[in-house]
Amino acid sequence: MSLISRLPEVEEFLSRVQPLRIDGAEVAGSSELDVVDPSSGSVISRVAGAGAAQVDMAVAAARAALSGPWGRLSPHDRGRLIWNLAELIEARKAIFGQLDALDNGKPFAVARDVDAVWSARHFRYFAGWPDKIEGATIPVSTPNRLNHTRIEPMGVCGLITPWNYPTLMVAWKLAPALAAGNTIVLKPAEQTPLSALYLADLALEAGFPPGVLNVVPGLGGDAGAALAAHPGVDKIGFTGSTATGRQIVMASAGNLKKVSLELGGKAANIIFADADLERAVPGAFWALFGNNGQSCTAGARLFVHRSVHDQVLDGLRKLAEGLSVGPGMDLKGHDLGPVISRVQMDKVLGYIADGRTGGAQCIAGGGRLGDTGWFVQPTILAGVSDDMRVAREEIFGPVLCVLPFDDEDEVLARANDSEYGLAAGCWTRNAGCVARMGAGLHAGTVWINCWGDTDAASPFGGMGQSGYGREMGRDALALYTQTKSVWQGL
Repeated sequence: MSLISRLPEVEEFLSRVQPLRIDGAEVAGSSELDVVDPSSGSVISRVAGAGAAQVDMAVAAARAALSGPWGRLSPHDRGRLIWNLAELIEARKAIFGQLDALDNGKPFAVARDVDAVWSARHFRYFAGWPDKIEGATIPVSTPNRLNHTRIEPMGVCGLITPWNYPTLMVAWKLAPALAAGNTIVLKPAEQTPLSALYLADLALEAGFPPGVLNVVPGLGGDAGAALAAHPGVDKIGFTGSTATGRQIVMASAGNLKKVSLELGGKAANIIFADADLERAVPGAFWALFGNNGQSCTAGARLFVHRSVHDQVLDGLRKLAEGLSVGPGMDLKGHDLGPVISRVQMDKVLGYIADGRTGGAQCIAGGGRLGDTGWFVQPTILAGVSDDMRVAREEIFGPVLCVLPFDDEDEVLARANDSEYGLAAGCWTRNAGCVARMGAGLHAGTVWINCWGDTDAASPFGGMGQSGYGREMGRDALALYTQTKSVWQGL
């Protein structure tokens, strides 16, 4: 196995313990955290870990920047800085790609050409918004009164992001928060902090004033908990597990800060009898195995009409057998990398064993791959019933559950029988079925004859236990702004 040579900038970045980034300076933490390459299980770097004291410093810096040069910046200039950051991200996409491939394990080409490039596009989209955030003049009924609204930033925003898309998930939250005029304290996932720290350096290079973007890696129980409960934070934006989301809501009650949550999922994907199977089979396959199943929108429950069930299953098995799995930095290039950690690998393997004990048949995969790193074989389980844990709980790994169905009403009810509601989809050529599924599936995003499409202009978010609030598009600005009503006597 030959590995891609690390860029000199990446080597230098990994060679020293990376400090916190607070108020434009490098700050020591209260602890140090190992950064592990999940492809090998080896420590590749160390970063400072923030505790409550460092979170206090970061919030104070963000508050000062809000009333300082950043708060006085014109909307045009704010958009220009966001655009500058987008340009720098794309110019350094190989660096972002290597950092994410190393601490997340995903294939380098994907991290570079998808995650980093789409992040740059996201910042470019929101760079156009600052001078278009406008209030309204309202024709009130009270005589001799003028009423208008102002759309103002929330203030200091705490952003807590996950490990499955280390760069992209930061972009989803950071770009609209900056466009709205907020200042930021960002806590990236402790497993994948490298690209967020590098992004903080680029923000200064792009011209952002110190204190606008502060990055405080740390454990969830330390930095994350301190940020969620901090009385100086006006807004929390969180992506992660439903269980942690509940804890954040409770922690936010102290000062009733605004909270938006993008949480777990167990998406239903439906292949109807009339579907174009040449598109539907690979589409449904990658709906789960894209990003190694480590996605909240993964099409984990695949409902297949009984008349085409065996044909679909055979096609899925062949695709799984043809996958290349290996280290993200392998020069050969692979379709999938490892899962994020040994803990996650053991969790995924435990779900597979539980499903097989319950009667599911393993059509492909089913075990660990190799004995180095945290690799799980791409696994397809057939004979799954709705009440099995593998069909109800979020696995967050390369495990696809296939369930047969007989008619439309039945499958719609079964698809909606979940506490989650982040994403769903179907494959059909029937226009009536398209309309009924688009309306009937209980999910924040419904994909029809496609899967996984997102765009900076299109809203994204969940229903039920998958959270609330909509990221991306005009809707995202509502997460990071507040409306003020101004009355004037004439």
